[in-house]
Amino acid sequence: MQAHQEQENWALLQSVAQAQGLDCMGVSDTNLQACKPHLKAWLDQGMHGEMAYMERHGLNRLNAETVFPGAIRIVSLRIPYVPVETLNQPDAATFTEKTLSEIESRKKPYVSLYARGRDYHKVIRQRLKRFADAVNAEVAGFGFRVTVDSAPTAEVEIARKAGLGWRGKHTLLIHPDEGSLFFLGEVFTNMPLPVSNSFEKNHCGTCNSCMTACPTHAIVKPYQVDARLCISYLTIEHDSEIPVELRPLVGTRIYGCDDCQLACPWNKFAKPAQYADFNPRKEFNQPDWFAMMRWTEDEFLKLTEGSAIRRIGYKRFRRNLAVAAGNSAGVAGMQEALLKMRESADAFLAEHIDWALGRVN
Repeated sequence: MQAHQEQENWALLQSVAQAQGLDCMGVSDTNLQACKPHLKAWLDQGMHGEMAYMERHGLNRLNAETVFPGAIRIVSLRIPYVPVETLNQPDAATFTEKTLSEIESRKKPYVSLYARGRDYHKVIRQRLKRFADAVNAEVAGFGFRVTVDSAPTAEVEIARKAGLGWRGKHTLLIHPDEGSLFFLGEVFTNMPLPVSNSFEKNHCGTCNSCMTACPTHAIVKPYQVDARLCISYLTIEHDSEIPVELRPLVGTRIYGCDDCQLACPWNKFAKPAQYADFNPRKEFNQPDWFAMMRWTEDEFLKLTEGSAIRRIGYKRFRRNLAVAAGNSAGVAGMQEALLKMRESADAFLAEHIDWALGRVN
């Protein structure tokens, strides 16, 4: 009887998900303790850097009760984010190679692919909330909580257990039919559902492309990233000065880094985004050095409204621009732009600008 009810509930979820364009979905139980040794060692070694919330939540992120009391199942969903125009299907290999080449040329500032459109937290949370509400309208009496990289939980392990892929050596989820260029979202629930077959086989094999592609060697060993070295961490989560020894390695990346994913051979199978919300904004798809360096704080807030980039704030954004400018190659007028930028800089920003000036002279 229980198994029959679980299957009926699952059929309902699939029907609602398909109607809402949420095609890739699986179900995990709430036992996430397999991650405990790895997470504890990572925290004990301080590899979370300035992300105090990681230490604050600690091993509690492996306890579904902290997210949704009474949860017995976690629905995990996979949502691709690279627009078809950017992905240039069907020749995805050309897309990854071309993007890496542009990054290496250091001619323009680089914004991570996932952050060029609308903030994924908002987009996916709204869609998953709509999904959960629609299910709840059909089967009353069950509770849900939607999370999108917004609650202390182990989303990659949840997705792996839900059959959505395996954890790559860069620690991100990979699926053989879609690569890794997608977001993950979860719906914690007390609804009885059948558990999906977990993705046990790892298809990375002897490939170390992600590790060798990382500019700062932040993937210190397979399946372990030291956030303190990661460019995504340095440009987004890190609030202090960017360490001088790492600045040349940041290149012209001003928000995030995609190198480990662009180097991954599985991303030749990447699928295009289904939602127009992820279409890139002009300011971040074709960023202009000098326009960005002239932005006032009000302009920054206006132009990043609804964008994930806004969360780093004006201070970090200007710091990142200064470091990127110092790493630019052959951009005419860069010294003058940095000197102009310095006129309104506080001591924190001025130090980064002076470093950049010492490299573009």
